[in-house]
Amino acid sequence: MERGATGGAGIGLAVASAAAFGTSGAFAGSLLKAGWTPAAAVTARVVVAALVLSIPAVRQLRRSPRPSASGIRSTATYGVVAVAGAQLCYFNAVQSLSVAVALLLEYSGVLLVVGWLWLRQGRRPRRLTVVGALVAVAGLGLVLDLLGSAELDPVGVVWGLGAAVGLATYFVLSAEADDAPPLVVAWGGLAVGGLTLLAAGAIGAVPVRAPLVDVELLGGRTSWLVPVLGLALVAAAFAYVTGIAAARRLGATLASFLGLTEVLFAVLFAWLLLGQVLTTGQLVGGLLVLAGVALVRLDDLRRPAGGPEATVPAVVATPARQLVVMGCGDGPDRRPDGAVLSVSAGHGGDRPVRS
Repeated sequence: MERGATGGAGIGLAVASAAAFGTSGAFAGSLLKAGWTPAAAVTARVVVAALVLSIPAVRQLRRSPRPSASGIRSTATYGVVAVAGAQLCYFNAVQSLSVAVALLLEYSGVLLVVGWLWLRQGRRPRRLTVVGALVAVAGLGLVLDLLGSAELDPVGVVWGLGAAVGLATYFVLSAEADDAPPLVVAWGGLAVGGLTLLAAGAIGAVPVRAPLVDVELLGGRTSWLVPVLGLALVAAAFAYVTGIAAARRLGATLASFLGLTEVLFAVLFAWLLLGQVLTTGQLVGGLLVLAGVALVRLDDLRRPAGGPEATVPAVVATPARQLVVMGCGDGPDRRPDGAVLSVSAGHGGDRPVRS
């Protein structure tokens, strides 16, 4: 991985991508309050984003070398497993797990990436990376208010780990998809994932309900198209393209840990846009996540230039990817068949949820 300006540009793009993904909660919350199911919101987000990227992606394809057969297979797998599969696994996980536990299981995919690089390519994680991982995971548990979520169910755990595999697949396949422009890779994955989600909804694998009524957003009433376009343009199209572009400037380990900042941005937007109150534990957890990422970055800078980590990029920010949905009311959490998903605001029974 190149140092200096290239690494700085990659981190900047990664943070922009994570922030864009983090806006999904504010947009999706208004749809969920209006009666949309999480599956409907996610499907609309992915399908519309794929449609928006179609024209520029086709133009880039005309100017680029013809994709290889392996590249096409990787894109198909990426869309089915990393985009749609991660969503479906998460939906099923939160049926029997608290949403915080399900989220933590999904984010364990970051550790799966580290393990995969070690087992498959011999990249043993160094001490600072291990310490950074432990610190970041501990901080994530505080941000998600994990101590207030003790529900465990073996079936739910399996589904949660399935979501983690989807997240890890996103990182690994994106690292290999370097023979096509980032926009084309994002478009291909979203298109395949969108078709998969539509098929899942058609056969009843996920509940899909989307009443086309006005919604509440930022203290006023507006058309349902506004949050749908926000999800598609900002939290999907822009987020994916900038994330993939960032990944090609960063190593796999650092990139995957930078993806954790998406949760921090989601909590921040819940505070700024939805008026949620941040708890002291969440603030401390956010600092720990940042400290963990800083340790991983320090380890990356200490790695000899041209070392094994230098040549393998990975995607930044969480796949599909899931929706982090914030502050949809003060009542108790609801599950995906009518879910109102929120981040713990220090009052009521709110919990952080990905949809």
